[in-house]
Amino acid sequence: MRLFGRESEHADPAEAIAAFWAWWEQARPGIDAHVEAEDPEALAETIGPAVAALHPSLVWEVVPGRFAVHALVVSASGDPELRPFAHRWALAAPPVDAMWEFHPSRQANPQAENVTIDVGGREFGLDRLVVALRVPPGTPRVDVTAFHPIFPDIDDDARMEAALTALDWLLGEDEVARWVGEIQAAEFEPIDALPAIHLPSVVADVAEGFAEEQWALLEGHTATGGRLTAAARYPLRPVDFPLFDQHIAVTVPYEHADADGQPTGASLDALREFEERLTGRLAEHGSAVLAAHLSADHTRTLHLYADPAADVPPVIDEVAAGWKEGPARVETAEDPSWSAVAPFLT
Repeated sequence: MRLFGRESEHADPAEAIAAFWAWWEQARPGIDAHVEAEDPEALAETIGPAVAALHPSLVWEVVPGRFAVHALVVSASGDPELRPFAHRWALAAPPVDAMWEFHPSRQANPQAENVTIDVGGREFGLDRLVVALRVPPGTPRVDVTAFHPIFPDIDDDARMEAALTALDWLLGEDEVARWVGEIQAAEFEPIDALPAIHLPSVVADVAEGFAEEQWALLEGHTATGGRLTAAARYPLRPVDFPLFDQHIAVTVPYEHADADGQPTGASLDALREFEERLTGRLAEHGSAVLAAHLSADHTRTLHLYADPAADVPPVIDEVAAGWKEGPARVETAEDPSWSAVAPFLT
């Protein structure tokens, strides 16, 4: 391991996280002094290399805390591949004290409407931001078109970056990932715009409709043209399970099927019992979730995601060993972006 500020690579993410927090303990007096002196350049020179040593794509900021004076945020900035890493970093953090707390994503700012920043040499604040909102019926999302009086005078990238920052201020980064769909930063004010401070209440109304577990049933065809049926959690979002980046696929054959290869009769009952037994064991374990299952050509595949630190595969192996209609197969892989169930992600 090399010193922060030079090239630093850790084969094991846990090693990188442990190294960061060991560094933090040593560097804390200097960091506190920089904050006290209101010296952002010195703060960036101190913290920046340490965060880059964790991973070069992580972003960080120091903001007012909720319970402490300051909060250090180290965020994946919407990158699903990095989100579990950021959350593990936060889990390993020291306890909150009077001065510092730690977050793996931007938190909503209760004073957001009073905050202004410089964007392209212009003053950007939520007090003048308006949004047009669209909630597609039956969907767990809010599409947002944002407008601010400075938007006609700045370029597209700066306009979008300002809109995304504002959404993080209003909702928090993870809530944006959960509930916000399409985002547009408009050059002209929409005719149906309302003050941006109303966005959280609209999102809360949408979220209320999905408070209980729901499943979506889907149909399609395999690559060979066979009928495929699927059931998936709805909404299905990795952000809801940020530590579950281990994909476990359980594939079981079934004996009784219709002309399309879909399970019927005793096999359908057996599959239901198998899934209930599996989800029951997962509920006891508390560190895995069934995301979706697909049936086609006399075979059902269940897609699960787990916290790799929880050692879930042996539990699944035990349940799979009880399947009586043919050999069950259990395959495990790292998949932080949930690419194995990409067609079902909300």
